[in-house]
Amino acid sequence: SMKPVSAWGRLSNDLHEVQVLTDRTHVAPVLAAHQPGLAYGNGRSYGDVCLNPNGHLWHTSGLNKLIAFDEATGRLVCEAGVLLRDIQRLFVPRGWMLPVTPGTQLITVGGAIANDVHGKNHHAVGSFGDHVLGLSLVRTTGEMLQLDWANTPDLMRATVGGLGLTGVIVTAELQLRRVGSPWLRTETLPYKGLSEFFELADASEHDWEHTVSWIDCLAGPTARGIFMRANHMTAQEAAAMPSLRATLAAQNRKMQGKPLRMPFVPPVSLVNGLSLKPFNWAYYQLQKLKSGVDVAHYEPFFYPLDNMQHWNRMYGPHGFYQYQSVVPREGGQDAVQAMLDAIAASGEGSFLAVLKTFGNREAKGLLSFPQPGVTLALDFPNRGQRTLRLLAQLDAIVREASGRLYMAKDARMPRGLFEAGYPRLSEFATYRDPGISSAMSRRLMEF
Repeated sequence: SMKPVSAWGRLSNDLHEVQVLTDRTHVAPVLAAHQPGLAYGNGRSYGDVCLNPNGHLWHTSGLNKLIAFDEATGRLVCEAGVLLRDIQRLFVPRGWMLPVTPGTQLITVGGAIANDVHGKNHHAVGSFGDHVLGLSLVRTTGEMLQLDWANTPDLMRATVGGLGLTGVIVTAELQLRRVGSPWLRTETLPYKGLSEFFELADASEHDWEHTVSWIDCLAGPTARGIFMRANHMTAQEAAAMPSLRATLAAQNRKMQGKPLRMPFVPPVSLVNGLSLKPFNWAYYQLQKLKSGVDVAHYEPFFYPLDNMQHWNRMYGPHGFYQYQSVVPREGGQDAVQAMLDAIAASGEGSFLAVLKTFGNREAKGLLSFPQPGVTLALDFPNRGQRTLRLLAQLDAIVREASGRLYMAKDARMPRGLFEAGYPRLSEFATYRDPGISSAMSRRLMEF
């Protein structure tokens, strides 16, 4: 039936004909009868990568079963509609965890593969695709293909990070990593200026698995921020801290209880000129007070917004743009500073400004986003042309620095910037499924 569907940025609410997939053995007939279409997971992509306005969406929410798990090796086989949260909550108490997760665990396995998501530990373990051992892919021709890196490396490279355009991922085999506890030993460090940020990032890469920073994008040349780094605690380390038992019990009650929620869409964005500067100042001062070494449960450290349902509503009825870029390390500091200067001069701003470095490793996917360098993620309330003018300024800085934008978050990237940032598009196009199309693929790839 035709239903309005939005991405997480809430920039549109177009009608789609939605078919819910519930049986992994019966996916091919659904695709054959309802195409061109597009797989849709939990709708946490920000822009139009998960949308197919006035067309078909194949909703994978019913493909939510775990199939097999090897307790000795940590190999998990599951359906593509399983949420990362459900894997984490089931297996962390058993000593296993997903090696890579993004800033929310409320995404599906299929979506994580299709967007080749990254986390706070890219320099240590790469992106999600580095831990996908194999998958089953249904093409709109009716073929069911079994893919792995040894036998079908080319189609694997096209599907990992392939934005769902090579077929519908039905199952996946993932390699989990051992963990001794759900706890992280953390350190919080305030910094002033991008030079200090890069010094902290470089100094942390060898000894800290997870690194990330929040940056005040309105602070101008001072670029003050909060740098956070963390390592997993062993079972012995956790057992030596009896106080963690009470904290774990409280965390479990919180996970099982009713989460906070943004109950309505306000008539205007709550992210505005009146709120941004006070919020950024207060956040910096509060986190500065928390500086030093501490212990944190993995959920609030990795996914700080997941306990607030519908937080995207706070941007008001017109939604918001997410803008994440990566630029090479050479010239990266100048490019990031230029973006911060442009934001400060525009009068716009971001609550959720995240700055981190990627490791010196190439992603496996032909269209994967991560590349060696520094990445800056920002959010802007949709104020129409005023916001689009600022984003065009940022585009010019990214292109001049030989960078690229993250398609999982994009809603308006110019085609020229896309083609410059993803030079393997022509190679990828040979593997696309002609029965699959999305708003983004039509906008950027002409199919």
